[in-house]
Amino acid sequence: MLSLKQALGLNSVNVVGGSVAWTPNSEGSVVAWYQKAVGITLNGSDVSAWADSATDVPHDMAQSTASEQPAYSSGSLTFVSADDTNLQTTSQISITGAFTIGVKLTPTGSNTGCFLADITTNNEFFKLHSTTNFRAKIDNNLSSIDLDSGTFGDDYIVVTRNASNLLTLYQNGVAQSTTTTTAGTADIDAIGLRSGSGSGVNGYDGVIEEVQIFSSSSTALTANVNAYLAGL
Repeated sequence: MLSLKQALGLNSVNVVGGSVAWTPNSEGSVVAWYQKAVGITLNGSDVSAWADSATDVPHDMAQSTASEQPAYSSGSLTFVSADDTNLQTTSQISITGAFTIGVKLTPTGSNTGCFLADITTNNEFFKLHSTTNFRAKIDNNLSSIDLDSGTFGDDYIVVTRNASNLLTLYQNGVAQSTTTTTAGTADIDAIGLRSGSGSGVNGYDGVIEEVQIFSSSSTALTANVNAYLAGL
């Protein structure tokens, strides 16, 4: 059934008399979609929950500890590593094969930390290791990719892994020249913090506006995710 859904993923959804724009829900392989300014539950000015906008099994993110809730303003969630701000889902995301992950973010500081991770399993994360270096750990297999030029800033980032486990990083729609081969099951159940963190260790510092996760990769999907995030 999953393979059938993936085969039905379209670049756009055609309707009589025209078409509607692509969204993550146009893809049968969408796993989770934390949509900008949608599904937000507030505790005052902080986020206590971010609902999954994907139309399949939901992986809603939440945080019941008030001191660890990210601040919210106009579609932007601000994470502070020193406060261990994070959101977590009790519905585990695990991807064994190809994947595509898109994130709209603006990091702050020089050690900007894990924007996606598994907070219950060690050695599972996607992070900005520095202003110029991206790292991922999947089943303790480390990937490290330096930017070809410039630094991370007000960016949209897309990470893809194909059927051959080739990992590619895109910054603002541009594929970086360094690629790595990283096998294993990618586990995700948190935004902003990883397992083994505490007192700001490897927590994310900065703003996150949107997260998209798919259990497939293709040239068309990468182009659609990049174009969508560019429009936010």
